[in-house]
Amino acid sequence: MAASLFDSQLYAALFPAGDVSRLFSDSAEIRAMLLVEGALAKAQGKVGMIPEDSAAAIGRAVMEVALDPGALAAAAGQNGVPVPGLVAALRSEMSAPEHAQYIHWGATSQDIMDSALMLRLRQALAAVEGDLLALLAQLSDLAEAHASLPMAARTYGQLATPTSFGAVVAAWGQPLLGLLDELPRLRDSCLLVSLSGAAGTSGALGPRVAELRAELAAGLSLADPGRSWHTDRTPVLRIADWFTRVCVALGKLGTDCLALRQSGIDEIAISSSRGASSTMPQKQNPVGASALVALTSQANAQLSALHHSAGHQHQRDGTSWFGEWLSLPQTVFCAASAVRIANSMTRGLTPDVDRMRHNLNAANGTIHAEALSFALAEHMRRGEAQAMVKELCAKAAQDGKSLQEITVAHYPELDHTAIFDAVRQLGSAPEEAQQFAKSVTALQARRNPS
Repeated sequence: MAASLFDSQLYAALFPAGDVSRLFSDSAEIRAMLLVEGALAKAQGKVGMIPEDSAAAIGRAVMEVALDPGALAAAAGQNGVPVPGLVAALRSEMSAPEHAQYIHWGATSQDIMDSALMLRLRQALAAVEGDLLALLAQLSDLAEAHASLPMAARTYGQLATPTSFGAVVAAWGQPLLGLLDELPRLRDSCLLVSLSGAAGTSGALGPRVAELRAELAAGLSLADPGRSWHTDRTPVLRIADWFTRVCVALGKLGTDCLALRQSGIDEIAISSSRGASSTMPQKQNPVGASALVALTSQANAQLSALHHSAGHQHQRDGTSWFGEWLSLPQTVFCAASAVRIANSMTRGLTPDVDRMRHNLNAANGTIHAEALSFALAEHMRRGEAQAMVKELCAKAAQDGKSLQEITVAHYPELDHTAIFDAVRQLGSAPEEAQQFAKSVTALQARRNPS
């Protein structure tokens, strides 16, 4: 088994992180760091910190050079970071020492690596955002189409009261709408450039460091934090938390689909998740739903590890920083994979109307007990009504009859059609499903005003 399933050819279709996986490859990291070095030189040339012709030469070099990750490995292992080796290789490749001497002028490794990380996290956020929008469109269609399709709601795994399949789908999608609403603020406040020098004091960057940092931020289209954040990992944690909550929301979808596909319930079909058994030909295992739940667990574990690694000692802490490197990519991969799996699942997800109707009538139709207790409460005290319904439910089970039959015999004057019609007991479920669909439509209109 591969050390990371996200890097595995064998398991690539089970945990498909898509293009996001390439953002955390060695080549992508090197490319991002080179872009930062080029943008830094350009900004320094603009504010007069280094010669403008040297800045232009460095800018051209970072776009043209191709550095082999393997050639930088020994230096990265020795130094604990890849930047010294990268800078040395870039200077060598330029073959222009009069210009190359200004590469990385006054910066530190963490400035380059954190800024490069933000470039890649920005792309990862955009990729997951796009997949979430596609998923919401599918969930919206499902919710609207089945807004009034009655099914059994369950609490503590037990039949509770009627709800609608559309409302269940809306409950899967609503957290995703909230996550998308958070993104603009998250980008503005957490996708930050880093430029603080060796110990966070900008000591070698000169008196115009604020102007320089602003120029670098503009050049990379990142936010200017206006401060050093080497040891403040809050921006990274907040982005990782967003990715983790994507997993949590999709884990709810997976958990529900596992339960609804369970033998004896069988209320949905997932055509895209035909998991075959090696020995039991009757099986169609809900593979995608299982993967969503597993990814949620993994993302939560990695986020916990990120929180543990966020407490840096003094002005930089290799131990804490290395811990971040081990956990952050996995957190991002979990979200990227989860949303792609959820998209595939929902494309093939359909409710089994007959099975839902059957389960509504299971347990002698006692799912209507709450409605019956409120109907009786119009004729007696609430406590007495609840006690009476408990007796009627027990009698229905004892006699092997439906609760409706028993109630008709004891209280023929009640409106039994209203009490025992699941559609009339849906409450706000249809409206919640329809409102969710409207919210998705409004979101789509805002993003595509044409």
